[in-house]
Amino acid sequence: MISKEICERVLQKAASTGADYAEIFAENTLNHTVNLVGGKVDSVHDAQIAGAAVRVFLGLRSVMATTVDTTEAGLLRCAQRAAEALAEGKAEVSVTLRERLSGDIHPILVAPTSVSNADKAALLKEACAAASGYDAAIVQVTGALLDVDHRILVATSEGLWTQDRQIRTRMMVNAVAEVNGETQTGGCRPGARRGMELFETVDPREVGLHAARQAVTMAGAGYCPAGVMPVAIGNGFGGVIFHEACGHSLEASSVAYGNSQFCGKLGQKIAHEKVTAIDDGTIPNDWGSINIDDEGTPARRNVLIENGVLKSYMIDKFNGRRMGMAPTGNARRQSFSFVPTSRMTNTFIAPGNDKNEDIISSIEYGLYAKEMGGGSVNPVTGEFNFAVNEGYLIRNGKVCEPVRGASLVGKGSEVIQKIDMVGSDLLCGQGMCGSSSGSIPTNVGQPLIRVSSITVGGR
Repeated sequence: MISKEICERVLQKAASTGADYAEIFAENTLNHTVNLVGGKVDSVHDAQIAGAAVRVFLGLRSVMATTVDTTEAGLLRCAQRAAEALAEGKAEVSVTLRERLSGDIHPILVAPTSVSNADKAALLKEACAAASGYDAAIVQVTGALLDVDHRILVATSEGLWTQDRQIRTRMMVNAVAEVNGETQTGGCRPGARRGMELFETVDPREVGLHAARQAVTMAGAGYCPAGVMPVAIGNGFGGVIFHEACGHSLEASSVAYGNSQFCGKLGQKIAHEKVTAIDDGTIPNDWGSINIDDEGTPARRNVLIENGVLKSYMIDKFNGRRMGMAPTGNARRQSFSFVPTSRMTNTFIAPGNDKNEDIISSIEYGLYAKEMGGGSVNPVTGEFNFAVNEGYLIRNGKVCEPVRGASLVGKGSEVIQKIDMVGSDLLCGQGMCGSSSGSIPTNVGQPLIRVSSITVGGR
């Protein structure tokens, strides 16, 4: 996107007032979405994001300037603004860049741009038709097929010049069911860092049926009773509990400023010994995977918690300065207009040795949270509140009737000490995580787990 020679001159300008580090981040991103409502194409959206950011550090000070003018003149003006905002003075800086090829472990077989809107709409229609035909109680079905082609370039005053291309594809189906005047929704949203070959392993019909089944089941369910009880949390998107309640508190954006429940606890036991949690950006073709982060640091596998002991934080370059620790390949941003910071990639609780049937049978009375929904968390305290999209009561060690309106309420540092059974059926779910550096694709995951005691909200 931008030649090494131009990047060298821009970096030299950025550091000309005394910065001890300068960086260019440039991107060209194409977003494409086909939307379906009532079995018909409702809209087709195309959006392009193109621009660059110049960021400079001086000790623990940081300034970033952005531009959509990626000509040399435009980039030099952007660099001048950043340099002047950071310091007053003059410094002679020489930058020599060398290209680093990080490789690509995420092969794309069928680029989405090579597939027509008609073919994409046909896949959506198949999914939505399956949902609509599932049951007479289904009153509305909507669907979307999203593909993103995200190209980035990173150059730094440390001599780095590198690029990456990230293609992701995702199908989303939402169904609404009405039973006895009560409506409930169900959804299914599989995605991957793949092209249209995603649908060689993802059956559109199954996507639609999953959404419809969940909507009908919840529409016909009674309300969940409230109280403190043991809860079995299902695999896949159930991992959002760890992601939100603990993961954000392990990001340097919180830890570096003392705003985390896990500050100063490296090497200490913070969770049940059955809990091992990992953030791994190197899993081939996974939704949250990257070759490099948005500072050019190669992706890596970071063991955050091992057998209950805190082993690592997720660290970006700037916050790593405050912590005196090296970056871990977790600097991410929604686009060039956001300042990058430490963020998760594919974050999950590792498989354990407990059998699923033993986890369920161990609960005399409690809740089976088969599928989790969204929620909120305070990373300083770790206090969270999450909705349960699909839940069932457990009685005498057996999964019984469905219940709706359930939520899980607790504190991250406490709940991970109460995860006392961990199954072996690891599965990940796809989501978009919002934080100070914008909305980014992240995987969350876990096997079936048991929380020995947690507050369940309901009626």
